Amino acid sequence: MLNNKTVLITGGTGSFGKKFIETILDRYPDVKKIIIYSRDELKQSVIKQKYPEYDYPQLRFFIGDVRDRERMTQACEGVDVIIHAAAIKQVDTAEYNPTECIRTNVDGAENVIHAALACGVRDVVALSTDKACAPINLYGATKLTSDKLFAAANNIRGSKDIRFSIVRYGNVMGSRGSVIPFFIDKREEGLLPITHEDMTRFNISLQDGVNLVMFAIGNHLGGEIFVPKIPSYKIMDIAEAIAPECETRIVGIRPGEKLHEEMITESDSLNTIDLGLYYAILPSVSYAYEKSDFLEHHKAKPVPFGFKYNSGENEEWESIESLRNLIIEHVDSNFKV
Repeated sequence: MLNNKTVLITGGTGSFGKKFIETILDRYPDVKKIIIYSRDELKQSVIKQKYPEYDYPQLRFFIGDVRDRERMTQACEGVDVIIHAAAIKQVDTAEYNPTECIRTNVDGAENVIHAALACGVRDVVALSTDKACAPINLYGATKLTSDKLFAAANNIRGSKDIRFSIVRYGNVMGSRGSVIPFFIDKREEGLLPITHEDMTRFNISLQDGVNLVMFAIGNHLGGEIFVPKIPSYKIMDIAEAIAPECETRIVGIRPGEKLHEEMITESDSLNTIDLGLYYAILPSVSYAYEKSDFLEHHKAKPVPFGFKYNSGENEEWESIESLRNLIIEHVDSNFKV
């Protein structure tokens, strides 16, 4: 799928970008080029040390910001596939710096779309978040806007052979700032702060997120929001899995935070189809394809009327024991209770 192709990853020095690079090199040894596009030269130098040029001549490093349309277009020359992972993602940061968040998450998305259309790119997949589903904070609102921009881009492609789609998933297990490494650090203090004892979250590994993007590249028609079928966990089970000996204290839900993660709302169900391993929310306006085209292409079926998908009403759940095993596998191989 990616052999003899040139792939560009915006925000390519982040956790997703690094795992995506590793996966491409493992699965597609004949990839033509992998372009890491980001603002942080220090993070780029770390990746260069891991993949020295004499062993990995296919890697290219572009310093640039998705806010800069000219630089974005320059970086996309000759590119076949774009993975758009760059974003301002911290909820509190976005609330305090709203204009900066909009410039990166919304204007940046528009610049990626413009560059892809101008440069003859074939496939574009943008990373979204559960917070874009019925958003209650600015970060979620900007990502919903970004999702809509990428879906609508399929309607302005004209005769160009290009497809834009989106993948949506929640917090990645063990990612920077997430609850698992936070609790692991806090257990030394003997006290775990709990926002709400009934809180739940979806659980996805970084590799599963990469696999979802790979699926989208190989299977999208254009305009779909792909959503993975993944298990949930209860926040109190995470606390028990990591530090059963610790006291817990309820500190209250933070501003802009939900009790349960949402991926698909009841309103989305009218445009949602079941692909087996994944769901796909179809674009509400598509001039290229009918719903029947998506169903046939994906060999899918519509979800029931009134369907919704959130972490609190999920059918699949992680146990305390399975959480401990996953922490060892994906977060800290030396973890012990």
